[in-house]
Amino acid sequence: MKPRVAILISGRGSNMAALIEAAAEDGYPADIALVISNVASAGGLAIAQRSGVETLVIESKPFGKDRAGFEAVLQAALDQHRIDLICLGGFMRLFTAEFVQHWHGRMLNIHPSLLPSFPGLDPHGQALRAGVKISGATVHFVIPETDAGPIVMQGAVAVHDDDTPDTLAARVLAVEHRIYPQALKLLAAGETKLAEGLCKSPAIPSSDQILIVPPAGA
Repeated sequence: MKPRVAILISGRGSNMAALIEAAAEDGYPADIALVISNVASAGGLAIAQRSGVETLVIESKPFGKDRAGFEAVLQAALDQHRIDLICLGGFMRLFTAEFVQHWHGRMLNIHPSLLPSFPGLDPHGQALRAGVKISGATVHFVIPETDAGPIVMQGAVAVHDDDTPDTLAARVLAVEHRIYPQALKLLAAGETKLAEGLCKSPAIPSSDQILIVPPAGA
């Protein structure tokens, strides 16, 4: 039986939509069973509903700083829907260490930078201020430390001299939509292995493709 996946969102749900679309393809090894938002007005809820995915709103605002109280309600919903894996898709709520440990190795997040560089807020602005020539996105397992879990998959784009945070974000978002479904596919198919704080995917051949920016010899 395919693992049942819950996607947690707070906003527009663009990565959620990419995951739902991928999971609808024949042979995809995971079932998107539930979308949960902690914000009732999240635009992604309507997208999920149009795609035939069950949705649920568990508003976090009434809980204030009581993260454990919110997580108790969230966990009850996950249990009720027999969820095996979680994907965070722009979920703007921090978890307690206890909740994260409960889902160790079963909860993925995506961050719009090549971690461990530029974690946290404004990753595109961080990248541009640092003057990097390559940026991208990272799918990683969630651990108690923010944006620091074992890396499952990364994708990169060139940074242009005239980039703004918005133009860079648009190109990186296209990468996010490609790698998140692939990373979930690896996890759901049992093709990831966590060891000593690192993630290995032994069933996937390594790539020797090289991205050089500016192009060598330019």
